[in-house]
Amino acid sequence: MNSPREPFPPPAGRLFTEFSRMGLSGFGGVMPFVRRAIVERNRWMDDREFAELFSIAQVLPGPNVVNISLMLGYRYAGLRGAVCAFSGLVLVPMVLILVIASIYAHYSNLAFVRHMLQGMMAVSAGLVLATGIRMALAQPRTVRAAIMGGGALLAIGILRLPLVSVMAVMIPTGIAMEAWAMRRAARTPLGVAVPPSAVRQDAAAAELEPQTEDGTVPDAMRSPKDSA
Repeated sequence: MNSPREPFPPPAGRLFTEFSRMGLSGFGGVMPFVRRAIVERNRWMDDREFAELFSIAQVLPGPNVVNISLMLGYRYAGLRGAVCAFSGLVLVPMVLILVIASIYAHYSNLAFVRHMLQGMMAVSAGLVLATGIRMALAQPRTVRAAIMGGGALLAIGILRLPLVSVMAVMIPTGIAMEAWAMRRAARTPLGVAVPPSAVRQDAAAAELEPQTEDGTVPDAMRSPKDSA
């Protein structure tokens, strides 16, 4: 059984320290560490909530992780929380990256440095793939989800179409499919909507119909149609 989310909602100082930790842990890609910290370690969100937040961050301008830090910080601690989460994510790593960049400028021509960077690229790809699989497993297993996910993979991963163009088509399509599914779920299994008047008539008939103690209708009160 999962432990309760603590602290919740996180204060601004907690957001700063946690996002600083995420930024410092994110060698080869920050997103896997952001998901692990938010969903698994601190339990501020579950997988589905994080996937929804990531979806919004994906379609907004700017880096996904920065968008998540701003939205999550503002959600739990207001404007102060957004500033603290953003500062924690970029401030300390920025100083560290400037130091590493100056060192790399002097030693980038060395063979072992190039091999080290190639290994980091493989690790980065594996982390991103693992995060994508975990987020996909948390989504509902429906035909609509398979169509939308497969369409996005085909358009962006294989055909390499522009992200903005794909989002302009996929987002309205996903909203329309979800609205259609909600209308379908509101109908009976036979696919025919039940009018409210029919529901009220059935309820009134059930109240007026005499019953015995075991809930059955006495034989003397049954109509010929019910007896048949």
